[in-house]
Amino acid sequence: MVNLVNLGSVALDTVKTPFGEVKETIGGSGVYFSLGASFFTKPGLISVVGRDFPKTCLNLLEKKGVCLKGVRFSEKKTLRWHAYYEYDMNEAHTVKLEAEIFEDFGLDIPEDYRDAKYVFLGNIDPEIQIEMLERMKNPKFSVLDSMNYWIEKKRSKVLKAIGMVDMLLLNEAEIRELFKTPNFVSAAKKALSKGPKFVLVKKGEHGAVLFSDGVYFFTPGYPLETVKDPTGAGDSFAGGFLGWVAKTDNISEVNLRKAVVYGSVIASYNAEDFSINKLKKLNETDIKRRYQEFKKLVYF
Repeated sequence: MVNLVNLGSVALDTVKTPFGEVKETIGGSGVYFSLGASFFTKPGLISVVGRDFPKTCLNLLEKKGVCLKGVRFSEKKTLRWHAYYEYDMNEAHTVKLEAEIFEDFGLDIPEDYRDAKYVFLGNIDPEIQIEMLERMKNPKFSVLDSMNYWIEKKRSKVLKAIGMVDMLLLNEAEIRELFKTPNFVSAAKKALSKGPKFVLVKKGEHGAVLFSDGVYFFTPGYPLETVKDPTGAGDSFAGGFLGWVAKTDNISEVNLRKAVVYGSVIASYNAEDFSINKLKKLNETDIKRRYQEFKKLVYF
């Protein structure tokens, strides 16, 4: 039985950084999240792909324990994202986004997915996020991500969706834009007033901050010497975070703090290579070792 369900995209990415370039390689928020979560639990993915998507990539996801029962095939081309990074690796510059496949996206939730305790809504159209929340039976803990495109195009729907989940997950620029303030702490407090019990703000290479009522928890970013491609770091972070929560079935604040660190561990490895290359090779020993290194970083 799938205990963690993820709504997200499956894509073919063309990405250039100062350290190299890849063309039409596997990507998408749903892929990165699912792989990040798969180190702790068996995630179920809900998405749509074109028939041009390589079957070897789907086989890889299944081999890693990702359930693809919720992935629908379309006659349209798979989502394609073309982007580049400069030496400020915190910001991706989108050259082209071919997203016609989502024009007729029909949300198809397998019946057993609807019983899942844990739900992640990747940065997709907020109307689809809302529909999914309304169709799930009674999730124990739900997390929502979004992006500047939806904040600018459908702000009211994003705010409605936020009011339906237990945690909001945004990066610093997105939460400031959504709540129209230059201060991310103030923005997080405004987000909490909308209904979520927790807000988690991603700060890229500078770490992440978890907010709840009157409580803050900050973890730094892991000090990497080699960063080749940060694509998918935020989604793999979310996968590691919610994967740990689903594995332990514990949503206490103490356990969520541990989950933030596990998410940071997964994201740090992800950034060390292009696409999912690092996540394909990662193992439990690597994760435990870097988790202990994180503990040393913040101990005093």
